[in-house]
Amino acid sequence: MGELGLKRRLPGYVGTGLAILVTSLWTLWGVVEMYYEGWWGPWSTRVPYLVPAICCLTLTLVTITWPRVGGWLLVGVGGAFTLWWWGMSARRGLLNPRIVVGTFPVSGLLVLTGVLFLLEGRYRRHRRAAGWELPRSWARRYALQLAAVSCSVLVATAISIYWLPIVLTRIDDGGRGARLIEGNGVTLIWAPAGPGWSEGIASDESNDDLDRPKNVSWNDIALYGVAPVGFSSKPAGQVGDATTGDMEEAGLCRYLSEDGLSLMTESQGIWRMPSTQEIVRSLVRDGVSAGCTWDGISGSARCEVTPDKETPLWVPSWSPIYYWSADESDEHEAFYVSYHGGIVSHQQKSWGTPRHGYRCVREP
Repeated sequence: MGELGLKRRLPGYVGTGLAILVTSLWTLWGVVEMYYEGWWGPWSTRVPYLVPAICCLTLTLVTITWPRVGGWLLVGVGGAFTLWWWGMSARRGLLNPRIVVGTFPVSGLLVLTGVLFLLEGRYRRHRRAAGWELPRSWARRYALQLAAVSCSVLVATAISIYWLPIVLTRIDDGGRGARLIEGNGVTLIWAPAGPGWSEGIASDESNDDLDRPKNVSWNDIALYGVAPVGFSSKPAGQVGDATTGDMEEAGLCRYLSEDGLSLMTESQGIWRMPSTQEIVRSLVRDGVSAGCTWDGISGSARCEVTPDKETPLWVPSWSPIYYWSADESDEHEAFYVSYHGGIVSHQQKSWGTPRHGYRCVREP
């Protein structure tokens, strides 16, 4: 192969490597998120996490086989996805250099890869005009396609070997009542299933007659007692985000009945939202305290053993993987804690998803 021939094949080689890399990254992200965030209900809740990887693998196979068609598809899809992602982040006030750099490997690289394949398509036409033919051996002809599929399968298999033993052995004792949890100097009773314990979305699709939103934000909880009491719209004068003062005086937990099963029309002052430290110190593994502590600064807790999404604190078959705490980070963001303690962070107070739940507490 001459120097000119190598140069003309180089875009195809590099493009194929980048396409397989991007597909592997999306496979890594999708499978990890499926186990971490989506493993609570039927497969219909898990498969969507794999869709980006499946689409990317399909694009990769099309592009390797038909570089001109696939090249334009990669440029269009990569550019559109990048703009959509950055636009969504900007609307939420989250667009920053870290987001821009962090999304490039899984979106911006698609554009670059598409350009390389457009060059490969051009050079392939020249090679065919010069008499070049595809290898007759099936294995050699589709070697690059097989490599792309194999890399995705290997990534998914490696992640599953780690995660499957965790998600398949989670403890669920069936208890949905009030629970006493002790650990690291914290002793609290956590609210039973009902208005004081957000199930987000339950895998059994149980009906929720509490007239509360599935995507409960920190603001929804803190402003519950502001007239009119409930999750309905508040007066026009109530603008901006809630404060810790609102949470303490008008928070939903204050309206829980003594048994934690009903919301009252007047403040009861029995239950409250737990602090970030209290959630961290109450994280569990195998039904006992995981020995977690938090220094109040870093983005994760330090634990004697890694906690998991298990009873008595969590429910494996419910969608929340984070609990809102009573603490605010600043005027617009509040803290939340993940079930494994690896994330102690803050999010916009207006942010609400089925992944962000809450659970009220009271002293014994």
